[in-house]
Amino acid sequence: MNSTLLFPHSISISSVSHLPSPRTLSPRCCCNSIPSQDMEAKPSQGLYPLHRCKTIHLVRHAQGVHNVEGEKNHDAYFSEDLFDAHLTPLGWQQVDNLRKHVKASGISNRIELVVVSSLLRTLQTAVGTFGGEGYIDGVDAPPLMKAGAGGSDRPAISSLNRTPFIAVESCREHLGVHPCDRRSSITKYSELFPAVDFSLAKTDEDVLWKPDIREEDKDIAARGVKFMNWLSTRKEKEIAVVTHSGFLYHTLNSFGNDCVPSVKSEISSHFANCELRSVVLVDKCMIGSDPPVTNYPGRSSE
Repeated sequence: MNSTLLFPHSISISSVSHLPSPRTLSPRCCCNSIPSQDMEAKPSQGLYPLHRCKTIHLVRHAQGVHNVEGEKNHDAYFSEDLFDAHLTPLGWQQVDNLRKHVKASGISNRIELVVVSSLLRTLQTAVGTFGGEGYIDGVDAPPLMKAGAGGSDRPAISSLNRTPFIAVESCREHLGVHPCDRRSSITKYSELFPAVDFSLAKTDEDVLWKPDIREEDKDIAARGVKFMNWLSTRKEKEIAVVTHSGFLYHTLNSFGNDCVPSVKSEISSHFANCELRSVVLVDKCMIGSDPPVTNYPGRSSE
């Protein structure tokens, strides 16, 4: 594993999972129990070069119809009626509330990229939270979402002066068996969400989802770690990621195993619908190539 997660209050959370990785990250324990007499000698914080760090805002999608039906009866997850589940009216209210938060906190103005799972409920959550105001015909910019997309009663959402949005297959929910986790075609999505970049999708139809094989927890965790490594290679320094409960839970459980339980819980506890958590991703193995922009080498006086 090549990346480390830190919370913004600078407690280091090093990843020590034994998932397969091109390079093994040697754990840098920051939160292990330290005898009181050694506290001054052993720092409990992590110190890393700024240009090796990215701020990641992790978001679970808002309430979808599958969440409602699945809470009533777990067997509902096997229903084709929930194929590529869309947001409920309550889910859209949750999006509105999160949108107010990211604007008030300044997140919406700082992020340089929105990465979104290529499923309907995450696309709706992402554009509703981080997109522009209402779309106006004639504006020289395609909308992030067309009016009524996904059976909603929502107006079109503008992409004007908004950060780029890119759909990524590798941060999808558990693959297989549950129709709610099977995506529609990229052709359909491109029509509903014209300003979202779907170029990373390798096939138009969903070939990753299998009707009789459900992705195992260890496999989604390994996929999540690879996704985090991919984020480390991006040039953007502040990124929003809109994804799913299972993906977040199993991915983030791969991190923080060298920390006290309360810090581990801050990372890996289950996300509520439309919950946002901000973390710092540290590239400890130099898989990225970001140069230092604030460092100054110093010069001898002439």
